[in-house]
Amino acid sequence: MGRSITFIYGIAVYVIFLVTFLYSIGFVGNVLVPKSIDSGPKGPIVASLVINLVLLSVFALQHSIMARPAFKRVWTKIIPQAAERSTYIFTTCVALILIFVFWQPLPAVLWDVSNTVPGTALTVLFWIGWLVVLTSTFMIDHFDLFGLKQIYANLKKRQTVQLGFMKVGLYRLVRHPIMTGFLIAFWAAPTMTAGHLLFTLVTTGYIVIAVLRLEEKDLIAQIGDDYIAYQNAVPAFIPSIGRGAAK
Repeated sequence: MGRSITFIYGIAVYVIFLVTFLYSIGFVGNVLVPKSIDSGPKGPIVASLVINLVLLSVFALQHSIMARPAFKRVWTKIIPQAAERSTYIFTTCVALILIFVFWQPLPAVLWDVSNTVPGTALTVLFWIGWLVVLTSTFMIDHFDLFGLKQIYANLKKRQTVQLGFMKVGLYRLVRHPIMTGFLIAFWAAPTMTAGHLLFTLVTTGYIVIAVLRLEEKDLIAQIGDDYIAYQNAVPAFIPSIGRGAAK
C-alpha cells in the first residue's frame, strides 16, 4: 500500500472500531441496538449453544493468534508494518460483528433485579465498566493501541516512537484495567439470562487465560525484570489493599 492509502485505511478502520465499540455496549446491555445479546427468535438450545461457542471461539482465536509476536513477524512480510495494528483492529471488529449478527439468544432468566436498588447499582456499574475500558486506553497510548500513531508516522515518513513501559492512572492499581472494565461491564447485568451468562463466563475465562498465560509472557519477554517486579507489586484485575502503588 502507498502511504496515503495506508493512512486512509487506518482512519477507516478506526471509524469502524468506534462504531463496533459503541454497538458492543448496546449489544451486551440490551440498549439502543436492533440486535442484542437477548433479542431475536429463540432456537433449539443445543444448536444455539454450539453456534455461540463457535462465534466466541472465532473471536478468541483471532484475538490471540494475531497478537503474538511470531505471527506479526510473518504477517508484516505480507502487509506494511504501519498497517499491522489497523489490520488487527479490523479483524477484531469483523469477529465482533459476526457475534452481533449470528448470536443466538438463550432467554431463560437466571436473575432479574431491574427496577430495584440493586438493579440500579448494577446498571451504574455496567456504565462504569465501559468508562474504565475507554479511559484506560488513554492512560497508555490510545492512538498507538488502535493503529493511528503508526499510520500517521508512516505518512510523514517517520519512525513510530514507542512510549515504553508506563505505570500510570489505573495501571498503578491493576495491571490490566481495560480487561477489568470489560469484566465489570459483562457481569453487571440487572437481568441475567442464560445467553448473557454463557457470554460472560466464556469471555471471562478467555480474558484470564489469554492475559495471564499469553500476553504477560510476551510482556516479560519484551520488558524483562521491570515487568516481573510490576507483576509482584500490582494485581492483574482486582485492586487489593496494600498493593497497586507501583512506582
